[in-house]
Amino acid sequence: MKISTKGRYGLTIMIELAKNHGQGPTSLKSIAQTHNLSEHYLEQLIAPLRNARLVKSIRGAYGGYILGDEPANITSGDIIRVLEGPISPVEVLEDEEPAKRQLWIRIRDAVKDVLDNTTLEDLASYTDGEQESYMFYI
Repeated sequence: MKISTKGRYGLTIMIELAKNHGQGPTSLKSIAQTHNLSEHYLEQLIAPLRNARLVKSIRGAYGGYILGDEPANITSGDIIRVLEGPISPVEVLEDEEPAKRQLWIRIRDAVKDVLDNTTLEDLASYTDGEQESYMFYI
C-alpha cells in the first residue's frame, strides 16, 4: 500500500489542527503557508474529512477548521481510510497460495495496527520541536 499525497497532506492538516486544539479555528491558508502546500489542494482534502465528521468548519472572519473530536480519539487510520480507502497492500484472493495469502494478511494487519493505534495526539506530540532537531548529511 502506497499512501498518496491525499493521505500525507490530509495527515498534515489533521496534525496541525491537533497542535492547535483548544485554541480556536485554524485556516487552511495558514497550514498551506506553513508547509508550503497548495491551499486549493487542501480545500479538496478537507471536504471528505468534514463529511466524515473528523473536522468541523467555523465560518466568519476568524473562521477555519477545528477537530471534530479530541485528538486522542482520532487515529491516523481514521484519516487514511477517509482519504485513501481501505487499508490493504494487495487484494487477497482465496485461490492464492496459502503462504502468500498469509503474508499479505500479516502485512495488512501490521499496517492497520500501526495506523489504528497512532492517534493525532501522538502525532502532534512527535512533531513538537522534533522537526528542527534532525540533521541530515549526504
